[in-house]
Amino acid sequence: MHFSLASTLGLAGLVAQAAGHGLVQKPATRAPGDATAAACGKTMATFYKADNTSYPEALLRANPSGLKDGYDAKKCNLYLCRGYQFADNAANVQKYKPGDVVDLEVWIRIAHEGHANVSIVDTASNAVIGAPLLSWAKGYAASTKPPVDQTKFSVKVPELGGKCTEAGACVVQWYWFGQGQTYESCIDFTVPAPAHAHGRRDNVRGRRVWQ
Repeated sequence: MHFSLASTLGLAGLVAQAAGHGLVQKPATRAPGDATAAACGKTMATFYKADNTSYPEALLRANPSGLKDGYDAKKCNLYLCRGYQFADNAANVQKYKPGDVVDLEVWIRIAHEGHANVSIVDTASNAVIGAPLLSWAKGYAASTKPPVDQTKFSVKVPELGGKCTEAGACVVQWYWFGQGQTYESCIDFTVPAPAHAHGRRDNVRGRRVWQ
């Protein structure tokens, strides 16, 4: 984390007036690095390196004239994993199988009430694959000490129909929104390609041989 316990406690008393902040601590998630700076600009990368629990609305508010120093909107979607790029997290790709249980730990640095979910997201389209794995329709992070089941919980990897077999194609995304603020943390992962039975006709014997 980029904040000490002392600074966190000092800010806790300002919860009613301050923006919320949070991120997933475990498993490893995307973070800003050289690839993010190249796609999103140095201003954006520096902003999140200073406070890795912040959010895109605050970034844009802090830069009312826009992100101009290398920001490329086609490569950097500020509302997909906060804009963080896969290349910066390539060493932390998780390998899962359908049915695997994934344990997550979330740090809510400054709480405020909102809704949240954990979903599988296709990074090419920024679209959720299937239904959310877990969701809180309301009351998420509504107190300075959120319930344990909002900060330490597990999700099960679903069948993905042949998707998410290549690193960078999909993420497990934690999403929290409240008071006009968007928070996302993304876990890069892959699942094995589905096995398919292939058959051929043995013309001599007139029977099918499965390989």
